[in-house]
Amino acid sequence: MWKAKWIWCDNRLGTTNREHELVYFRRTFDVPADRPCSLAVHVTADSRYRLYLNGHSVSVGPAKGDNHTHYYETVDLTGRLKAGKNVLAVKVLHYAGVRPWKMGTNGPISVWRSDTGALLVEGILEDENGACIEAVHTDSGWKCMRDEGYSLVATPFIQWLGGLENVNGAKLPHGWQEIEFDDSAWANAAVCSDTHNAFGELSAWVLTPRPIPPLYERESRFLRVTRTEGVDIDDEEVRSILQQKALPLRVKPGTKVVLELDAGELTTGYLSLKMSGGAGAEVRLLCAECYEPEESDPRRKRLKGIRDQAEGQRLIGEYDVYAVAGIERGNNAFEIYEPFSFRTFRFVRFEFMAADELLEVHEVGFRDTAYPLEVEGEFACSDSDLTQLWGLSLRTLQRCMHETYEDCPYYEQLQYTMDTRLQMLFTYQVSRDDRLARRAIHDFYSSMLPSGMLQCRYPSVYTQVIPSFSLYWIHMLHEHYTYFGDLQLVRRYLSGMIAVLDWFERHRTPEGIVGMTPPEYWTHFDWVQEWPGGAPPSKDEGPMILHSLMYAVALKKAGDLLEWIGWKEAASEYRERAEEVNQAVIRTAWSDEERYFSNSQKTKDFSQHPQVWAVLSGAIEGNDAVDLLTRTMQDSGLPVLSIPMTYHLFRALESVGMYEASFGLWDRWRSIIGLNMTTLPEVFHKTPRSDCHAWSAVPLAEFAGNILGVKPAEPGYKRIRVQPYPGPLTWAKGAVATKHGPVHVDWSLDNGQFRIAVKGPEHIPVELVLPDGTVEAFFGQIECVV
Repeated sequence: MWKAKWIWCDNRLGTTNREHELVYFRRTFDVPADRPCSLAVHVTADSRYRLYLNGHSVSVGPAKGDNHTHYYETVDLTGRLKAGKNVLAVKVLHYAGVRPWKMGTNGPISVWRSDTGALLVEGILEDENGACIEAVHTDSGWKCMRDEGYSLVATPFIQWLGGLENVNGAKLPHGWQEIEFDDSAWANAAVCSDTHNAFGELSAWVLTPRPIPPLYERESRFLRVTRTEGVDIDDEEVRSILQQKALPLRVKPGTKVVLELDAGELTTGYLSLKMSGGAGAEVRLLCAECYEPEESDPRRKRLKGIRDQAEGQRLIGEYDVYAVAGIERGNNAFEIYEPFSFRTFRFVRFEFMAADELLEVHEVGFRDTAYPLEVEGEFACSDSDLTQLWGLSLRTLQRCMHETYEDCPYYEQLQYTMDTRLQMLFTYQVSRDDRLARRAIHDFYSSMLPSGMLQCRYPSVYTQVIPSFSLYWIHMLHEHYTYFGDLQLVRRYLSGMIAVLDWFERHRTPEGIVGMTPPEYWTHFDWVQEWPGGAPPSKDEGPMILHSLMYAVALKKAGDLLEWIGWKEAASEYRERAEEVNQAVIRTAWSDEERYFSNSQKTKDFSQHPQVWAVLSGAIEGNDAVDLLTRTMQDSGLPVLSIPMTYHLFRALESVGMYEASFGLWDRWRSIIGLNMTTLPEVFHKTPRSDCHAWSAVPLAEFAGNILGVKPAEPGYKRIRVQPYPGPLTWAKGAVATKHGPVHVDWSLDNGQFRIAVKGPEHIPVELVLPDGTVEAFFGQIECVV
């Protein structure tokens, strides 16, 4: 039973001017010096907050929720208390209401919000016996101040993130989070809502504990200067900025200094500037993933080359802008500017434009932030390119993990079903931590529309539907059970699986295939160069065959799930339905002349996609499937699967015993080596939008599951199978994560002799399948030579 009240700077319900608001809150309290004390607080806000205790940041949140789930964080502050006066200080940014939605101006798509800002803090300072010394719950006793110098400006370039900052430092309450700050002129907060009522009427904020750990924040610094203007790149002041020494960078009155700095790799972090003097100066910050040719345009339709080559290239992006207040340095105090939200960058352009006073820049740095993934997976092999691709893949995955999985951290920070399903699989190879995966499963379940259809991205305040994407959610359930063996989770979401499949069943035509997508939905499957909107050009001529094939695959996955929970008759029904759909596809989409499945019913529109999914669905099997895949891979006239969709080609090849033919597919990934990238891009042609897109991190799954060869032999790794595919490699070694601990594999091939050493968790049975087909069963570890 919550005792705290929701507070804001006034008690109006709704942001009448529909503008974003930044509000500061403070609450002082005294800690006795004569006895031990403890304090844990629950904290949340609408829309985002940062909590400080005695000037030190202690929590950021809330975790992204939705209209029916508002997360709160619990923070133990006991070890940070000091005898005497203490202060809780909270900065809350409320994004404007969302109805009707206007892309780019209403704030980030992935952050849910109501029409009013609000803060909730609950905590009791207790002595060692649990007796209350003082309650610090939010109420009208808290002090508050609206920031009149802050605005969030729409940015078409990264419109999904809702804008960048324009801040007037002269209007900020500098030092507001410190104990000594004088808040006597601040107003008292207003109670805007209770946390609950007695009649089951839900508030705008249905409180739920945060399901994932807090993101880490680590102090970091830039590694090199790539370009300067107004100062020499080798000046001692510039070197001092990089090394964060005491010597400031001086910007003389009426002059402009530009620094372009390299973080060493693409990262996500909170930028921070420490300055003194320079009243009226303007500071501008532009974050970029890479350098691009001078002729590039902001619409991202341009070539990219060597990513860290500054000469002849430029950084493209939009600016956070800060007007300097001119605080003079005293008692080691500085004027500090830090954008509220983390930014994504490898390179940052800092522009310092002094007015009538000398501006001194003392420190330029950032705090790296991401999900605290504990990595146990490792990989290296005789092909140095593949070893490099493993590192790039892992870094890409980590940079697309924050409070949710994200498609890309620079442009959108949205959790899409297709992307997330792959990211979850990649995570399972390198870590036993499935907490972010579990919340993703719940997120998409929560996105369900009354029809049974899932939204394709969630959390999202702007509803979007791609029917094919909803089927990936069933893959999520199947794969989570395969790797973790949690039947309770399967049962929890069984109704959602049935509802999704029912939507597709209701849309089958008299011919037995899935019909055309409703016009309000987006018919999208894959980003293929020949498919501008993500679907074949025949999408308006008839039903897309991919919907039927993907539906058949999902029916089979659902059949497995139903059998695992003991619903054998229902499992059989779903498998029979899958066979019915497959037969309908053969009747309506197979071309005897071209010997391919068409993209749509009875057309001459072909691509790799239906051929691969026909094998996965079982519409074609055995030698016929081998022949189809062989011709599909050799036919240069077919539109090619994208990088993420290629994951399904790997699975199709493996299912028919052709996995050795997959090694040539890595040439597409090799194409980026030499471009000095530190993450994997969205697409691998020469005009990618994003340089960090985790759906491209397919090496994590393939190198762990097939080159090292570690997979579950039974759901939840009750038994482990190790079956390496050497291909053209001469050696490979590494570790693959399981829920029981890592499996270490080290194999080599020399003059026809295959050697392998495997070490798994002591209590789990392992079966080793050698290249000659021999199977060795063991516990713990084994070494073999064949």
